[in-house]
Amino acid sequence: MAIRLGDEAPDFTAETTEGTVALHDYLGDGWGLLFSHPKDFTPVCTTELGAFATRKGEFDQRNVKLIGVSVDPLDSHKKWAGDIEETQGTALNYPLIADPERKVADLYDMIHPNANDTLTVRSVFVIGPDKKVKLTLTYPASTGRNVDELLRVIDSLQLTAGYSVATPVNWNDGDDVIIVPAISDEDAKAKFPKGWNTLKPYLRITPQPNK
Repeated sequence: MAIRLGDEAPDFTAETTEGTVALHDYLGDGWGLLFSHPKDFTPVCTTELGAFATRKGEFDQRNVKLIGVSVDPLDSHKKWAGDIEETQGTALNYPLIADPERKVADLYDMIHPNANDTLTVRSVFVIGPDKKVKLTLTYPASTGRNVDELLRVIDSLQLTAGYSVATPVNWNDGDDVIIVPAISDEDAKAKFPKGWNTLKPYLRITPQPNK
């Protein structure tokens, strides 16, 4: 069954390149980014794992823990890690789950329906501190994920979780935001002391409140 936004992220315990990990315990009271790979020694995923390792500090700043999953066994992961460090210039610095029995892949509905029975789609799940799924993305095997976009949506998710705002198209941290329609103008005066620009009654633009 597909995991939908707002569902609790299924918990699991698995072997990883950093030892045994229980997902909910690993995330603690922070955010998480769980992302899957079709298999080890695949070219696109090699570049992705290296990029996430290079930019792990940016996820750390946002209190987001990274954790990857591939259906190959642990000894394969450890060999692949050497290739990642050699070709991408950064060693793995977050756990990569070994999932040879497809337990995590099945739990998160990562098995590609039009491929063989072990090939996982390249999925992304952003998990909030309440252990609820806040965002899902699915990529084909041929298209590499965009780390900048994942950081951008995490910035939006964290901002909108704390304030009564939404983020407009192409928003980046520091840009103006939208006051959600559920907030009346009267209530908005207290919540948004910097004021706002009313383009339409349902479209009120205000400076980012935490900047």
